Amino acid sequence: MTRNRAIFLAAAGSLSILLAGYWFQYVVGLQPCTLCLWQRWPHMIAPLLGIAAIAVGGRMLALAGAVTMAVSAGLGVYHTGVERKWWPGPATCTGDAGGFQALTPEQMLDPTLVRPVVLCDQVQWEMFGLSMASYNAMVSLVFAGLWIWGLALSRR
Repeated sequence: MTRNRAIFLAAAGSLSILLAGYWFQYVVGLQPCTLCLWQRWPHMIAPLLGIAAIAVGGRMLALAGAVTMAVSAGLGVYHTGVERKWWPGPATCTGDAGGFQALTPEQMLDPTLVRPVVLCDQVQWEMFGLSMASYNAMVSLVFAGLWIWGLALSRR
């Protein structure tokens, strides 16, 4: 495998994960929680890094891609832990506070402010006992490995 192929596979994989997230949201109807949205950011950045890394060469962009996927894996592990109640999640995302205490009664009754509340500690979809956050953590580690492989094959 060449450097560019490893980077291309990692970047294309991130783009695929991102598109799958949008498919689940807009076609299947599963609304993302706050942590789900946080997990999308690294997958938005990785394809851009991949294009730049292939075009420019060098090691720094491959390293940035590996770090980006490590962050994605960390977010996936964190979200999985929140879903499994291993540790608390953000109060505005787990129903602990929900952000409702800051609203006035008028704001609570305003229909223009109504939006679905999606809790981060509730699994919306799972396969083989693993949630989307768990799968994101695993594939992000694979993508990080591809970025590292591309880094190892990079010249100065």
